[in-house]
Amino acid sequence: MRRQVISLAITALALTAFAFVPAQAADNAAIKEKAAVCSGCHGENGISQTENIPSLAGQPDQFLQWQLVFFRAGSRKNDQMQPIAEEITNEDVRNFGAYFAALTPPTAEEDKDPELSKKGAQVAVGRRCASCHTDSFAGTKAVARLAGQREEYLVKALRDYKSSQRVGGGGAAMADVAYHMSDEEITAVSHYLAYFK
Repeated sequence: MRRQVISLAITALALTAFAFVPAQAADNAAIKEKAAVCSGCHGENGISQTENIPSLAGQPDQFLQWQLVFFRAGSRKNDQMQPIAEEITNEDVRNFGAYFAALTPPTAEEDKDPELSKKGAQVAVGRRCASCHTDSFAGTKAVARLAGQREEYLVKALRDYKSSQRVGGGGAAMADVAYHMSDEEITAVSHYLAYFK
């Protein structure tokens, strides 16, 4: 009798688990379909092929959600992102964050200027980039992934922080870091992070 009860319980759990698989897959398909609008700029599978447009694949979930909220609220300015962000719901924000965070991040290509990377590594240590962005520069929670990001986008982001054009989230900390960086340091650390493996 006890075996029958256990067997029935296991069968019920298995059926319950399988009952949720198609619904989850449908939800993932719906999210992927909604996220397709992002690929026009941010690239297939969230890996940007467009200058000054960041890759989203592998960015931390919370970081992505906050950026969408900042764009939607107007505290982070971008002519392309503003109208899109204004149209998305809170549920979309959560779904997009989870969707892009789960994608495989871009793989850094072969470093064409190891000397510049060496200088960039020194800047990253001196500016304590790893204290927020982690030792692997993969980011965490509401802090961006930097490893493998587009080099020219990293340069633009640091210059925007330095000039106070970019605000929101860790903007104060980043503005303080970037404000004291020379153009040479910005170029070097951006190169280092873009090719970091």
